[in-house]
Order: sequence, then structure tokens, then C-alpha cells
Amino acid sequence: MQLEAGTKVNDFTLPNQDGEQVSLSDFQGKYVVLYFYPKDMTPGCTTEACDFRDHHESFGDLDAVIVGISPDPAARHQKFIDKHELPFTLLSDENHEVAEQFGVWKLKKNFGKEYYGIERSTFILDKEGKLMTEYRKVRVKDHVTDALNYLKENTTDEA
Repeated sequence: MQLEAGTKVNDFTLPNQDGEQVSLSDFQGKYVVLYFYPKDMTPGCTTEACDFRDHHESFGDLDAVIVGISPDPAARHQKFIDKHELPFTLLSDENHEVAEQFGVWKLKKNFGKEYYGIERSTFILDKEGKLMTEYRKVRVKDHVTDALNYLKENTTDEA
């Protein structure tokens, strides 16, 4: 399924790293940087999470929240957060329902094996929950900076 820029994203609710239920609508009134990643503690996902961590304050300055989503269970998210001092919410999409809603649950190939998993992707939503832009098949290098620059160029809020 493809989402189109300007369309409202369907609300969803998933458990966060503490096992608390968090809904997309909880972030109404803020920009949301929703990033899907394959797995906690893996090299690419750790680099991406740490890049978001290192730019967290800059996103906050733009009135944006960062939310990561992977199929990992909440307890693993908490370990990932603790290990890398991540200052943002990670949601557990163990049944990949939200990943499917965003069209990022894909058949992947690795060393000749086929399996389903998350295609690294980021979606930036406006304060009403409408899609502003999307990044699919993300390459980790420079991605967080690209997303931050997009927000800087496309937010009209007076500082």
C-alpha cells in the first residue's frame, strides 16, 4: 500500500518500550518523524537510532517528535534504549500490522534466503497527522540529516 502526501494517516496504537499503549494521535499538534527499522541492536539500526539521538534536540526545536517502530518486543526496545541512551519512543509492532499499513513489510533476500521483514523507511507527518513526505529503502548514511533538513525547509512555524 502506498500513502500519498497530504492524506491523513490512520491512527494506530502499539506498545512502547515500557509496555504502555501509545497511539499516533497522542502526538497531534507536533510533527512526527516515524521511522521503521528492521531490528534492535543490529549495526545499521544502531547507527540510524544513534543518528536520530544525536539530532534529537534539533528535531525538538522544530516541534517534531521521533518515533521508531520495529517488530522487536518491548523488552528488547528497552535494552536498546538503555544501551544507546535513546531519548525517544520505540514502538513494538510484533504482528507487523502498522508496518503493513505503511507498506514497509516486504519480502527480503539475504544470502539467498527469502524472508519477510521491515524495509527501512521514514515518514514525516504534519501536526494534523497528514503525510508530508516519505523515504523508502533508506540508506542510513546522511538519512537523519536529510530528514531534518526537509523539516527545516518545510515547516512554517515561527520560532
